[in-house]
Amino acid sequence: MSGGDAGAPGNGHGPDRLRLVLATANRDKADEILAILNAELGDAVELLARPGHVAEVEETGETLEENARLKAVALLDATGIASVADDTGLEVEALGGAPGVRSSRYAGEHAGYAENVAKLLDSLAAAGAGRPDERRARFRTVAVVRFPGGREVVADGSVEGTIALEAKGTSGFGYDPVFVPDGGDGRTFAEMSPAEKHARSHRGRAFRALAVGLRSAGP
Repeated sequence: MSGGDAGAPGNGHGPDRLRLVLATANRDKADEILAILNAELGDAVELLARPGHVAEVEETGETLEENARLKAVALLDATGIASVADDTGLEVEALGGAPGVRSSRYAGEHAGYAENVAKLLDSLAAAGAGRPDERRARFRTVAVVRFPGGREVVADGSVEGTIALEAKGTSGFGYDPVFVPDGGDGRTFAEMSPAEKHARSHRGRAFRALAVGLRSAGP
């Protein structure tokens, strides 16, 4: 992923190469998006780091798509370059769909990964959800690319699973240590290699669908 000035000239791979500014400043998310889009689009896309002078966008939307669009539009306005953003939510049935759009802020506005996971496990324990069938959950990601002029490509991806009783694994980030996807071998996302996770994760599905949309949309 390129850094520095998002408005700098291209690097000589041809005029048809799509340049996208990443709205996220979360290094973990940026690395995943980079890996997935590079695997799908290769040299057809160049991903640029969010410029340091662009402030974090406040997520005031009521849905994942609204939040993703807010971030993509803000980066486009700040840089003049097509921008890609996403928002992800963990929806837990026993908690009425929470944490949902507040997944990254579940334990507070400045909460870290471990704090959010701890609150999730405590909330499920308080709800008396001890059996796997009582701990059903869905991870969802919505990705938006916004182009100058207002054209956009939107894609979403989701994966069903359960919330483990305790955190397991050291890979990934966020709620990965407690999310066990359906159709796997019982491991959490954090117990999988990056390639294994991308193959079945919500973000992998959303950005593979986004890549298809970008190919169809053309330059």
